[in-house]
Order: sequence, then structure tokens, then C-alpha cells
Amino acid sequence: MKNLSLTIISSTLSLLLLSGCATKVERINMSNDNAGQVMGLDYRDFNEAASDAIESMLKSPALHKNDGSRYVLVISDVKNDTMQHIDTDQLIKKIRIELLNSGKVYVTTALGSSQDKMNKKARELRKNVEFDSSSVQIEGTLQAPDMSLSGKILQRNIKMSDDKQQVEYYFMLTLTDLSNGFAVWEGESIIGKRGSNKSVAW
Repeated sequence: MKNLSLTIISSTLSLLLLSGCATKVERINMSNDNAGQVMGLDYRDFNEAASDAIESMLKSPALHKNDGSRYVLVISDVKNDTMQHIDTDQLIKKIRIELLNSGKVYVTTALGSSQDKMNKKARELRKNVEFDSSSVQIEGTLQAPDMSLSGKILQRNIKMSDDKQQVEYYFMLTLTDLSNGFAVWEGESIIGKRGSNKSVAW
């Protein structure tokens, strides 16, 4: 009886501790998020920068072919020059999706920063007798890119007063014609935020 009482008391205490540690979780409406801004970059900032780049690029004649065929685009380096540990693919992925859906480009994963290593490994199977040779990728089927997309994300912190700061983020992208090395399109989106010096921007 004593052991049973101790078990009940212990279970009750555990439940009280767990309920005391529980925090309220709120689901975000990602398509209509009106919550307060943060000094660092969040998904809304990446969506805005990507949308600006896509709209500008698709309006440009750079990706237009008179015969209706598509360019082959490779994603080059997009450098993160901010104080935040961010994956630049968060910006590039949305751009890739929209460009593919536009019907103007194919994005190659045979090389570049979006490289899929299976492109190479699948071709190494030519030497493997365990695989049906007729199902293995033949030589000379990979398509070289016509265009390259590169860029950089910069951050500038400006102290405005003893208790205020301004943080500016620059999303800079360049589309290069690989046949001649010319930049055929360039885009820049700037996102600025002001807040307390106590707010962390990294």
C-alpha cells in the first residue's frame, strides 16, 4: 500500500512538472503571416527577395528564345556574406522552381552548387557487369549549361542612436551567358529593418 501511494505521488509530481514546462505552440499561416518582424532574415524575407528576382528575370529578354526552346541553367556560387548561418539554397530553391515552371530554362544538376552526385555515379555503372548495359546511361548525354546564376547576400549594420540600429540586407544576383561571359541580367533586392540595439541580427 505504501509503495502504491509513493507511485501515485511520483506520477502526479511528474505530470505537474511536465505541464509546468509545457509552452504554447502556435501554427503559422505561411501564406499570410502578419506576426512581428525579427532583425535577422526569416522565410518572408527570402520569399520577397526571390519573388523580386524571378519577376525581374522573367520580364528580361535574357531568357527568351525565339524558337521557344529552353536554356540550360547551372547554379553557381551564391555566397552568404552575412553574420547569420543561413543556407543560400533557401533563396535559390524558390527561384529554381519558378524558372523551371516558366518553361524558359532547364536547371542542370550535373554540376554547380546544386549538383546531384548521382549523375556521375550512374555513369560509373558502365564498368559494372552486374548491371544490364542497355539500361546504363550512355556517353555524351549530359547537356552543358548555357547560363549561370551566381550571387551574394550582404549585411550592413548601422547604429542610429544609443538604443536603435538599422540592418540592411542586399540580395545580389547575376545571370551570365557562358558562351561569351557577359552578364545578361543582374538583380538586387534590399531589405531594411530597424529595431532595438538589444535585438540580435545573427
